[in-house]
Amino acid sequence: MSTEKQQAARAYWKENLRWMLVLLAIWFLVSFGFGILLVDSLNTISFFGTPLGFWFAQQGSIYVFVLEIFFYVWKMNQLDRKYDVHED
Repeated sequence: MSTEKQQAARAYWKENLRWMLVLLAIWFLVSFGFGILLVDSLNTISFFGTPLGFWFAQQGSIYVFVLEIFFYVWKMNQLDRKYDVHED
């Protein structure tokens, strides 16, 4: 493998790992932070008739995770094209 391809591969994985860490941090904040640590504060807010902290603990973190999956797929398709490793 040429040096140029090795540098491109390193840059690709560096950017990929950066996005994974950002998305995991968001999911951690939503699931653990909003669903456990801040639940009492958030429960003072009503969301569709349900306390917001309870909603995050029961459903919100799952919705955020699913949205993050779709975002990750979209972002990885962009990265694949940027570094010319796409399949299509």
